[in-house]
Amino acid sequence: MRKIVFAIALCIGITSMNAQTKEELQAKKAEKQAAADALQAEANAIQAEIDALPGWRKGAFGTIGGSLSEFNNWYAQGTPNNSSGNIGFTVNAFANLNQEKFFWNNSLNVNLAWVKLDDKDDPTDSDKFREATDVFNISSLYGRKLSEKFAISGLAEYRTTLLSNFNDPGYLDLGVGGTWTPIKNLVVVIHPLNYNFVFSDNDTVFESSLGAKIVADYTRSIGAINFKTNLSMFQSYKSSDYSNWTWTNSFSYTLWKMIGVGFDFGLRQNKQEAVNFNLAQGNAGTTFDNVDNKLQSYWTIGMSYNF
Repeated sequence: MRKIVFAIALCIGITSMNAQTKEELQAKKAEKQAAADALQAEANAIQAEIDALPGWRKGAFGTIGGSLSEFNNWYAQGTPNNSSGNIGFTVNAFANLNQEKFFWNNSLNVNLAWVKLDDKDDPTDSDKFREATDVFNISSLYGRKLSEKFAISGLAEYRTTLLSNFNDPGYLDLGVGGTWTPIKNLVVVIHPLNYNFVFSDNDTVFESSLGAKIVADYTRSIGAINFKTNLSMFQSYKSSDYSNWTWTNSFSYTLWKMIGVGFDFGLRQNKQEAVNFNLAQGNAGTTFDNVDNKLQSYWTIGMSYNF
């Protein structure tokens, strides 16, 4: 009987010791976490002071995605003998100069992709990669500060394709107006005086015009996360047919050292491009009045690398 009582008492004692040890460990963890949070807050404050210092800020991150496959005698599909693949990459880079009385922000966005589907049973089928996604955008914004959040500014922005039809069309926006920075990392450009130069071999569709330019850009890094969103809009004073807008987004998450996962997507509407495409497809009766101006889009997902 004494042995049973002793065993029960021993179990109760061990349980109490374990419970006490667990409570002590949780208390220590809370104490250490509080200290870590305080140190992180100090580090964030110091980083904010560093970011506010005059000088250049440079950076870049990008996404690489791709796959290759080959099938032989795979009868369950329509083309049992084929080789296919896709590869693409994006690059987002910036170089910004911040001074007491002015700033100069420069950015570059490139998104290129190639695809192929080679049907080995079709001798006329191409075995080469062909262009899929083709985006190139570069901009330069100069501002003379009137206050902490507002500046008189001038913007030059150029966008086109690189792999095919370079500068056909190509768009160059040159304008002046104001730039507003309501919060950190957000830049809003409002230029009521902007000329949209359009370069193209098809002068009957594409036309340059005077209008207003609006750009909103938000770029931020939070630990292992890099994020950038950019909306660029042009509203033509001559005709809404010549207006256009493009919205691009890039996201990357670092998993190990400089390598991680990335996702990019973009949307665009451009009536001039819609008319030109339909005419090129043989739809001779296409005009600005009857064209189906569909929403353009793209997305890329894959491995990311932070430069």
